[in-house]
Amino acid sequence: MSSPRIDEEITFRKLEVLLAFMETGNLTRAAELLEVSTVSVHRALHSLEVGVRCTLFRLEGRNLHPTEAARALADVARDVLQRMNEGIRSTRHVAGYSADRIRIGSLYSLTVKTVPKVIMALKLRKAELQAELVLGSNADLLQKLRDGAIDAALMAIPPAAPDIESEPLFEDDIHFAAPVGSRYDALTEVDLSRCADERFVSLTEGFATYNGFLESFRIAGFEPNVVMRTGDIFSLMNLVCNGLGCTLLPGRVRDVFPQKVRLIPLQAKYLMRQTIALNFLHTRERDPNLLSLLAVCRGAKAELA
Repeated sequence: MSSPRIDEEITFRKLEVLLAFMETGNLTRAAELLEVSTVSVHRALHSLEVGVRCTLFRLEGRNLHPTEAARALADVARDVLQRMNEGIRSTRHVAGYSADRIRIGSLYSLTVKTVPKVIMALKLRKAELQAELVLGSNADLLQKLRDGAIDAALMAIPPAAPDIESEPLFEDDIHFAAPVGSRYDALTEVDLSRCADERFVSLTEGFATYNGFLESFRIAGFEPNVVMRTGDIFSLMNLVCNGLGCTLLPGRVRDVFPQKVRLIPLQAKYLMRQTIALNFLHTRERDPNLLSLLAVCRGAKAELA
């Protein structure tokens, strides 16, 4: 058996108007409480009468007075509105909205400087909010955003993603990375086309730096001899340190192993640039926790690169 249908004239907003009127006892004061016009309050109350199909108010002179029916409806309205508010809070909590935690995805390379600064600033702004960090490649983090597994991601702006809102934080150039003491040490820039005989190591597919790696060698006109691939940038740098091969790295990691890995600018024609941003689903743009995170990132842009 189907549930009885409630007349479309009865809405949550009109029930709020009813409660405001019952609380103040006056059309004008109810309108002031709700920040609407007196006419709007009167129309809402009359509309409720139409919806419940009985008299809720009687007119005495120029004043409206609630009937027992209005008081009965107000009692129900208080319970309905309270339960709906609780239901909305529970629903948002399950979905990760406005909970006491926020799940932030990040590229491994951003944990050197950007992530600590963002999380520290977020704690200062909203001390009760617990931040959970999830690391991955650009492709991993984008999928996690869309699956609801994370709330926001610090990563390169994904191409052709209309469902994603991105707040650019800084731009980072890709550099040629070689062990300290290699034949590249004396160079101020690297002509990638002269490196066809070099051994290379790289990240696996899905990382923003991997895409820049491929594009740079496409411009250089040869396919690099990649002897090993790895799933995080710090392992990649260790491979370079130990002389397994050279690679291309973003400038933001230059201080990780400064005594072991040298980052050298590429010639302009090979230059690849990443735009690092705070990314989140367009449907989440009004979530209070994300708004706090967004404000923190905007305020700290100059310190994040």
